[in-house]
Amino acid sequence: MGYRCFDVAISDAVAHVRLDRPDELNTMTPDFWRELPEIVTGISRDASARVVVISSTGKHFSAGMDLSVFAGGGLADGASAEAGRRHARTRGHAKALQWSFTALEKARVPVLAAVQGGVVGGAVDLVTACDLRYATADAWFCVQEINIGMTADVGTLQRLGTVVPEGFAREMAFTGRRVRADRAYEVGLVQQVFPDHDALLDGVLETAREIASKSPLAIWGTKVAMNYARDHSVDDSLDQIATWQAGMFQPDDMTEAFTAKAEGRAPVFPELLPEPEGL
Repeated sequence: MGYRCFDVAISDAVAHVRLDRPDELNTMTPDFWRELPEIVTGISRDASARVVVISSTGKHFSAGMDLSVFAGGGLADGASAEAGRRHARTRGHAKALQWSFTALEKARVPVLAAVQGGVVGGAVDLVTACDLRYATADAWFCVQEINIGMTADVGTLQRLGTVVPEGFAREMAFTGRRVRADRAYEVGLVQQVFPDHDALLDGVLETAREIASKSPLAIWGTKVAMNYARDHSVDDSLDQIATWQAGMFQPDDMTEAFTAKAEGRAPVFPELLPEPEGL
């Protein structure tokens, strides 16, 4: 299927999703907000890949929100309606945009971000919703919303402080300063910095293939448990994983892992079943 903002390829159980509007700095148009959750949710639902890598093209990963989102058919809709209904519409619009990135967090597979150049505004919302982040040496991150007189509302303020120390997250959000790749690595915003874009893609795809070699059921359970633990107490999280294991733990994957190691071969695990229609 063709997309306006993305190129999608699947190989070795890894889905490579590339932002593909380099001449427009990969700004996030209305098509972007519709297509991204459709792509990632579809991969998760159909179990068509075990890992998703999101990368980009051109000088910058993304310059963030395209102004057409504000002007054309989104926030402009219902301008003549009664105030309460207009405000409810604005809230609904924000929730719809939020889902485009929450879909990455809710996917049954890990999502890895590989960024170069500018990661601006909405692009910070995107990468903080991913499981892992990697960057080129020339990458930089900016919570741009504060620089244009608005409060970020699509996930940065909710997720950034769970990725980096809270004080650093607040400094980024309050000042709108650019954070270079080396500093982003120091505070844990990215896992690794690569010298250039080719090295970045080679390294991230290698990590993605390594993850894809593991049991997809165990990887899914690990992602669910870690996201749950981030948002709950230790006691609640221990209850969650005990309940998950009661239903999801099966010894066949462990048997295959041990057998493959003894035989000196790569293990072969069954794919996840596609999710039922309508979910």
